[in-house]
Amino acid sequence: MTAKPLKKNIRDLSLDELKAFFIEKGDKAYRAKQAWEWLWKKSVRSFDEMTSLSKETRDMLSENFSFPIVSLDTTQISNDRTIKDGFKLHDGNIVEGVLIPTDTRMTACVSSQVGCSLTCTFCATGKLERIRNLNADEIYDQVVIIRDQAMKHYNIQLSNIVFMGMGEPLLNYQNVVRSIERIHAQDGLNMSYQRITVSTAGIAKMIKKMGDDEVKFNLALSLHAANDEKRNKIMPINEHNNLEALADALKYYYSKTEKYVTYEYIVFRNFNDELQDAKELAEFCKIIPCKVNLIEYNPIDGGEFLNADDNKIEAFKDYLVSKHIIVNIRRSRGKDIDAACGQLANKNEGVEVKLKAV
Repeated sequence: MTAKPLKKNIRDLSLDELKAFFIEKGDKAYRAKQAWEWLWKKSVRSFDEMTSLSKETRDMLSENFSFPIVSLDTTQISNDRTIKDGFKLHDGNIVEGVLIPTDTRMTACVSSQVGCSLTCTFCATGKLERIRNLNADEIYDQVVIIRDQAMKHYNIQLSNIVFMGMGEPLLNYQNVVRSIERIHAQDGLNMSYQRITVSTAGIAKMIKKMGDDEVKFNLALSLHAANDEKRNKIMPINEHNNLEALADALKYYYSKTEKYVTYEYIVFRNFNDELQDAKELAEFCKIIPCKVNLIEYNPIDGGEFLNADDNKIEAFKDYLVSKHIIVNIRRSRGKDIDAACGQLANKNEGVEVKLKAV
């Protein structure tokens, strides 16, 4: 018996492909535009919600396409108002997203992969196998759910999106870029590129590709040490993407985009919190226009690192400021919940995400 072919995910289609489908079925091409706006602007979660289309048209779409959606599996709300979500995908896998409210911003942090292949020693996601990349619509759905939470809980519009959740975005480049296009587009969520930041652990060739593509969204580099020996210890990816390679890629990226980069620097106690570390970072900051986020560490279960003392972080900041570098201190959020990236997925039982063998 021949197996019935799987239906194509309707959100994998371009608008032109959707128009071609309607014409092929003997329907009007403008129906595609209507369906497209239901999918990406109004963010419906089923064909039945496309109420401007006839039931016959909705049934036709349902017969020909699948419509997998991301659903909210678990939610934790911190005393500081941070909301941590576990999202269940159509195949049962779990990824994470976070809503981070501050005085000036309402930020969504979203995932790009199920698990991660990079094994950064300080990251809970690094304990998980990389199962697969997320599709563009799965990334988009996370943003929509977190956007709706911002309005429901705080009655404030979502202002920023950061790709800093589970996974390495530049190892899922095509889907990440397509999701950003749908998030940015006027017939999508209509969010400014300037409000969207993609964070990478440092894939030099992909940073260059961002330059070639002249991307308009922001780039952040998770640096955490401006010293190859130290960076190798905490981020194995540095062995094949060392600081010299990253510097070369960043110069190329800036020459193409003229966009400054943000360096993310978690300050670990007794590891990268000394004046010498600050001097090395200040030297790296000379490569291209940049700013630095010094980040309080949110320790993970069974982790070997602790957050640096406040006086060390302040001294670190003061030195960078003395070198005319723009610096922000990002305080740890959600300390009373599983806020560190990957913690919630690590604790979920009965899901498809697997712990890496130790």
